[in-house]
Amino acid sequence: MTDVTGAPADVLHSLFHSDQGGHEQVVLCQDRASGLKAVIAIHSTALGPALGGTRFYPYATEAEAVADALNLARGMSYKNAMAGLDHGGGKAVIIGDPERIKTEELLLAYGRFVASLGGRYVTACDVGTYVADMDVVARECRWTTGRSPENGGAGDSSVLTAYGVYQGMRASAQHLWGDPSLRAKRVGIAGVGKVGHHLVEHLVKEGAEIFVTDVREEAVRRITERHRNVIAARDTDELIRVDGLDIYAPCALGGALSDDTAPVLTARVVCGAANNQLAHPGVEKDLADRGILYAPDYVVNAGGVIQVADELHGFDFERCKAKAAKIYDTTLAIFARAKGDGIPPAAAADRIAEQRMHDAAMARRAR
Repeated sequence: MTDVTGAPADVLHSLFHSDQGGHEQVVLCQDRASGLKAVIAIHSTALGPALGGTRFYPYATEAEAVADALNLARGMSYKNAMAGLDHGGGKAVIIGDPERIKTEELLLAYGRFVASLGGRYVTACDVGTYVADMDVVARECRWTTGRSPENGGAGDSSVLTAYGVYQGMRASAQHLWGDPSLRAKRVGIAGVGKVGHHLVEHLVKEGAEIFVTDVREEAVRRITERHRNVIAARDTDELIRVDGLDIYAPCALGGALSDDTAPVLTARVVCGAANNQLAHPGVEKDLADRGILYAPDYVVNAGGVIQVADELHGFDFERCKAKAAKIYDTTLAIFARAKGDGIPPAAAADRIAEQRMHDAAMARRAR
């Protein structure tokens, strides 16, 4: 079911002609009093209520916002399936610059829209939203997670997201080099914000040689002042061309692996926290043809969703960390499946996730 009342023509085109189809429900939300414009996309509830964050971003057009919500929601279905969670996939995007238009009134209005779905979608933090924002949303909506410890939540989920990516890197190293150690490996991190700066800490402890870049100079400066051995690259284009780079970690927005970047990437492994790193289908094969091992993004960056899902049942950090540590084993299993089936790791992960969702849907229909 799709609520498209009053939707502009370009938004309708994005909804019905997207290559990310199969969504159960898409809701376009508008509250004129607060200035809220948002899209809530539910891709699947086969495994349980859809779970996914709220992105707050200044999209150029409404159609672009819809397309991103559809793409991100689909990715959450696969992520939650591979993480072994009893949740389907959903995502929301709020249109606008959070630095300019985010207000308490707007967040409360958004919370009312989420609440109107009656628990089909559980929201949390994403790019542009934070724990404090979820505390506000929760005043209108009980289907909210990623809240502050003061309000019964687990707090910042980026800690376990970074830990899961780190485990994915270790699994990649084990598969490719026969040793999970990242000591002396050259690792390039694009984006050292919420997740990236925690990832740096894991790699520093391992003794990796680290290169970083970020569109925000202050984020890079914070890292290089704390760790004098970390090297700042001018931009992502310079980072991906670093001589002898072993691992490239995209940790900002999606689309990092494209027809422009794949041919010039020097790294042997891609393993990062960003969602939807493949700009389009086929890039995963281009990487495989060049001998570059791609750790599927929605597998290795699942630590955060593991945390926010656990929060719904009473958060226990050590329990969550143990679950996130299993990303190492899951990543190795995907590489093994890919080798056995003669397909790229991204395709292998998709097959495993799709089978779990299919089995759950069949079991539900049989009841």
